[in-house]
Amino acid sequence: MSSPTGPASGLPVRMPRPRQPGRHRRPEPVVAPEGAPTLVLAVPGTPSSAIRSLAEEVVSIARSELPGLEAAIGYIDGDDAEYPTLGSVLTRSAALRTERYELAQAAGREVAEPEGPASVVVPLLAGPDSALVRRIRQAVMDSRATAELTDVLGPHPLLAEALHVRLSEAGLARADRARLFTVATAADGIVLATVGGDEAVQAAGITGMLLAARLAVPVMAAALDQEGAIAATAEELRASGSAQLALAPHLVGPEVPEGLLEAAAAEAGCSAAEPLGAYPAIGKLVLSQYTTALGITPRPQGVQPH
Repeated sequence: MSSPTGPASGLPVRMPRPRQPGRHRRPEPVVAPEGAPTLVLAVPGTPSSAIRSLAEEVVSIARSELPGLEAAIGYIDGDDAEYPTLGSVLTRSAALRTERYELAQAAGREVAEPEGPASVVVPLLAGPDSALVRRIRQAVMDSRATAELTDVLGPHPLLAEALHVRLSEAGLARADRARLFTVATAADGIVLATVGGDEAVQAAGITGMLLAARLAVPVMAAALDQEGAIAATAEELRASGSAQLALAPHLVGPEVPEGLLEAAAAEAGCSAAEPLGAYPAIGKLVLSQYTTALGITPRPQGVQPH
């Protein structure tokens, strides 16, 4: 039995674990450097409450991976009322950085004059879409703020993981190849749907190869914004022996017009999974683009630069 002053005689006493020295020490948590640029998430599509919730969740994931991160959301088709435009967000971020510097000087603090971009703009796009990226770049230029624009999120192995999860959630793929159970509705061929033309299809095809390796079924990419491309790809898969097809959106969600995915799936005669949405990998990839642009190391575990 224990006494009020400690364990009874003869029982082992648990002592605090000493801090491990050298390479066995647990690494200190990564935090955003003081004065680091604001991460600005550039969100495509017609703004809505659902899209705002998705964008806020992506930003929340990024912040959880890098404490102290300043982040904001700018909408490519915003209205500056309920949904701020990308340009206005960039202008505000630059003004805030200047204001903080001036306040610090007025308070007598020794602070370095801000250098480099005030913001790092990360497009919320799984793959390249030249038309949308061109609009984002133009908004950055029009804002006259110092900002750096990163690449889109894919191709990347984490996107293949996210696609696998979305397919399994829809009952169109096994959740884990290592488990010896079957899913009656599992697809034996995947049409990977994207937007952005041939360049987007090529990029999606790289992620598609990774997805095919995970599922052990053929995966072919096709563009939603090319008429008949999804249906033609589905027929090509059927001709090669696939009987039960699934449509997997290589899309976050906001960049595709409402109803287009459903219409393409119906035309191709296959079931469809949900877009990637705010899957954790999306937030991690957004942060990875930000840290890569700034050269911040080490990066959060599990995310590697392109």
